Amino acid sequence: MVLLAEVVATSREVAATRSRKAKTTAIADLLGRLDPEEVRPTTALLAGELPGGRAGVGWSTLSSLSADPAPEPTLTIAEVGTAIDAVRAISGSGSTQRRAAELTALLGRATADEQQFLVRLFGGELRQGALEGVVVEAIATAAGVPADAVRRAFMLSGRLPATAEAALRGGEPALAEFGLEVGRPVRPMLASPADDLGSALAGAVTVEYKLDGARIQVHRDEDEVHVYTRTLREITRSVPELVELVRGLDCRSVVLDGETLALDDGGRPRPFQETMSRFGSQDPRDLLLHPYFFDCLHLDGTDLVDRPLRDRLDALAKVAPQHRVPAVLTPSAEQAAALFDEALAAGHEGVVVKDLDSGYAAGRRGRAWRKVKPAHTLDLVVLAAEWGHGRRSGYLSNLHLGARDPDGGPPIMVGKTFKGLTDELLAWQTEEFQRRETHRDDWTVHLAPDLVVEIELDGVQTSPRYPGGVALRFARVLRYRPDKDAASADTIEAVRALLPGG
Repeated sequence: MVLLAEVVATSREVAATRSRKAKTTAIADLLGRLDPEEVRPTTALLAGELPGGRAGVGWSTLSSLSADPAPEPTLTIAEVGTAIDAVRAISGSGSTQRRAAELTALLGRATADEQQFLVRLFGGELRQGALEGVVVEAIATAAGVPADAVRRAFMLSGRLPATAEAALRGGEPALAEFGLEVGRPVRPMLASPADDLGSALAGAVTVEYKLDGARIQVHRDEDEVHVYTRTLREITRSVPELVELVRGLDCRSVVLDGETLALDDGGRPRPFQETMSRFGSQDPRDLLLHPYFFDCLHLDGTDLVDRPLRDRLDALAKVAPQHRVPAVLTPSAEQAAALFDEALAAGHEGVVVKDLDSGYAAGRRGRAWRKVKPAHTLDLVVLAAEWGHGRRSGYLSNLHLGARDPDGGPPIMVGKTFKGLTDELLAWQTEEFQRRETHRDDWTVHLAPDLVVEIELDGVQTSPRYPGGVALRFARVLRYRPDKDAASADTIEAVRALLPGG
């Protein structure tokens, strides 16, 4: 039986080192001591997540809680899980007060260190997306299985706790039992930045538009259709036009990866925020979404995730040719450049160059998919914001920006910016940031590190001012990315790669 105190101690050990190997060893040691029923909740806690998902508790509630700490650690993982489930089950009139009472009772059974851990856990402050990669490696170490087997099972299950349970229960054979299941979202494959189009064109590739839209994954089994976002959130009820379109394809079952966006009357993409606004609405009004698919992971009973991209594109051409993202197969340098110019002229971001021999490797920014844009952009985490002056008095303005630590630590600050913020964005972020705040001082409101913003910049320079040793040059806000979480933010390595000569 493992106590919460052991998880807290391991979490502290992981946070105290920059060594990925040390983090992996610490987590693996704890996983190796767990009883079978403790694996799922403990894995979630180690990844900074609430077992079972969010519990509907905001920072306003958490900041109002007060309980004397217990003198000695007694809370077990099972007891913490039961308490979290009880908080999650509360709804209806007076739910805020009843959640606060339940949380106060839980904190009253926790030591001071455990209290701090639980408050940060409920507030989302422990949820560092990069920690997933470390936990995956720790699961492999604890179970004595290859890390690639764990990654593949996690890709297909979408659930780290379930993956850990399988690995520790049955090893590699149990992990191999995870397959693509139509109706269960797959963690998406990601593209890494390329310096330029020429350097990305090595080998047999396809070059396709990089659309200024939102990532979607659609699953169909006969007449049943599900639509998911990049973060695996289901939005089926909000996008009836996509459901009907997929239901009309000539197939029995299919899983498609792609993007969707709203177009204006001239066929150009509407602002990204307008596309994203549909994901939280059940009323499409006049703003219709258009899908553009670029991958097919399953078709009529055949799973394709392990097939080379060229085979998956053949399947896509068979099932949805009219909805294929514009692309050129095995182009010459001149053809690739022409498609790049065409994409920009149509109002899109650039192109993605993809290796035709590559399998579908979810969640990893390798070299199989390379994105090429005309300007440098980074997806960074908002760490804090400073109150503005002059015309911006009363608004949270100057953003503190962090890059993802690939070794599972907290985001690494790389700069600040107040440029590119419209009056509308200033008003929105002032309200939104205070809902996400963890603490503040006279000039700055600090946030839970889970809000991603897309930043355009002229480059990067070395600087001792920030922990990462680099600073952004002439950074300006392009837009917020509600379709992404901290796990999707760019790493400190991606920032450093923009250094001159990098």
